[in-house]
Amino acid sequence: MAYIKPAKKAKPGGCIFCVKLNVKRSQDRKNLVLWRGQRAFIVMNLYPYTNGHLMVAPYQHTGELESLDAETLQEMMLLVGKSIRALKRVMNPHGFNVGVNLGRVAGAGVEDHVHMHIVPRWNGDTNFMPALADVRLIPELLPQTYDHLRAALEAETVAPGKRAKRAPAKKS
Repeated sequence: MAYIKPAKKAKPGGCIFCVKLNVKRSQDRKNLVLWRGQRAFIVMNLYPYTNGHLMVAPYQHTGELESLDAETLQEMMLLVGKSIRALKRVMNPHGFNVGVNLGRVAGAGVEDHVHMHIVPRWNGDTNFMPALADVRLIPELLPQTYDHLRAALEAETVAPGKRAKRAPAKKS
């Protein structure tokens, strides 16, 4: 019921990705930020198409993919791969949709900050609800999914008995 009927909150001003980045790491769970790399980060979609819908975005605030440098583009693709491995470990999907929507006419909900979608898919996961009623069925609350995926991301990076070292976030 918490997902269907969330408490009314004031919308933060500015870019949703930049707002999530400019908070303390201690607030990452609340803001659904799963991983911070050197140039890009992984965040859960607050309004997912399916359970486990993730996004990878650069720290640089730009709506133009072609304006990102090679290192940022490379890290974004590495984080897409990292996301897929974590999703496979936690949710065992049968496939993935991975993509970028550039511009409103291409379906971008956030036009001014490039981001890549990683959407896990399962055989038979489509039904009439999204098509006819614009309703999505999510079988797990976002904080629970966050905890499972965060643990999988950490496990992939950490050797037994050692803590992962992540670079501090860089502001653009």
